[in-house]
Amino acid sequence: MKYMATYDLMETMRVTNQWLGATAQAMGSYPAAGMSSNPWLKMLGAWGEVTERTFARMVAKPAWNIASVVGEDGRDHLVQVEHVLTKPFGDLIHFNVADRPTMERKILLVAPMSGHYATLLRSTVVSLLPEAEVYITDWHNARDIPVSEGKFDIEDYTLYLVDFMKEMGPDTHVIAVCQPAPLALAATAYLAEENPKAQPRSLTLIGGPIDPDAAATDVTDFGRRITMGQLEETAIQRVGFKYNGVGRKVYPGLLQLSSFMSMNAERHGTAFKEHIMAVSKDDVSAQAKHNKFYDEYLAVMDMTAEFYLSTVERIFKGREIAKNQFTVNGKKVDIGKITSVAVKSVEGSEDDISAPGQCIAALDLCTGLPDDKKASHVEPGAGHYGIFAGKSWRNNIRPLVLEFIDANADAPKPAKSNVSKLKKKTA
Repeated sequence: MKYMATYDLMETMRVTNQWLGATAQAMGSYPAAGMSSNPWLKMLGAWGEVTERTFARMVAKPAWNIASVVGEDGRDHLVQVEHVLTKPFGDLIHFNVADRPTMERKILLVAPMSGHYATLLRSTVVSLLPEAEVYITDWHNARDIPVSEGKFDIEDYTLYLVDFMKEMGPDTHVIAVCQPAPLALAATAYLAEENPKAQPRSLTLIGGPIDPDAAATDVTDFGRRITMGQLEETAIQRVGFKYNGVGRKVYPGLLQLSSFMSMNAERHGTAFKEHIMAVSKDDVSAQAKHNKFYDEYLAVMDMTAEFYLSTVERIFKGREIAKNQFTVNGKKVDIGKITSVAVKSVEGSEDDISAPGQCIAALDLCTGLPDDKKASHVEPGAGHYGIFAGKSWRNNIRPLVLEFIDANADAPKPAKSNVSKLKKKTA
């Protein structure tokens, strides 16, 4: 019960701060406040508006808000979000562009389950929609999933990806962003052995920790310093009474957010001070820029405890993917079995989350893949966010990824068997 009490205490603190912000905003909005020349009341209202919005966003799932896309005919086409496959811990969704012929490129974006919703890749989706059929993994907030649905760890995540790839078919091109890169590689290897005909055409891995030891970051250092017992004691809580997942063990999104913020505390503090000033001055342009980023950044989701702990233990500490020792349901997944799926790694030279060297390690693991099916790219000056959603993605990386997809769009030719070769020799 102590873990449940801690979760509810965190939620109580969040609601209290949201209430204080709303109260301050209301006080600063009274007509009587305008009778005073003291700017303190206006600043109080601005502080309240920013505080109320900030703490309210922490438990809100952002909408996709992709209304339309311009087609090749120059017209705006409405975009509808369709659920292709619905599962307890995540859905496969398709952005259906109305009144547009089906595009030849079919892309599956594998969104990270690392504390934020799949909407973190909204700009990535928008950039691909004009030229492709885009699908994405939409992971659910663990706090809303009843305990009766069972566990969800990295093996379950991998099997979800396998099911999604099967559903989409072999003409799919997979792009895995950040955290799921090693598991997307494992899912592809799993299909290579279990159901080769369901393999995707290509796999692009963007800023993922295939081999965390290839280059040290604060994330990898943290994984080395802390023991699994310490991590479970300090990071894991049970969902409180407010949500459907009451009693489920999770790594809370609010705890994750505090870690995110502490990594760049000075920068975030400055951003909020400037935002409060912008609100007090009615600077709408500055407010819009701040809200666009922080409405997404502050919206966090809980991860199941078993997913979070198994990620740290098996991907970072045990390096099971890097050593090609990953198992699913007791069966070893051999990455060397990938022989026809083209694999490309993308890294940012300034990435402080998954540093250069961690992702390209995937290519060395694909021992059964010919060199002409491997590719890599390191984007100069790009940080973690920039390689999949920022300026670097839009201007440089996206064209390279689409070029890689087009180069591997055709179905692989079946390898000639040894029997046929023998027949030719004897003839």
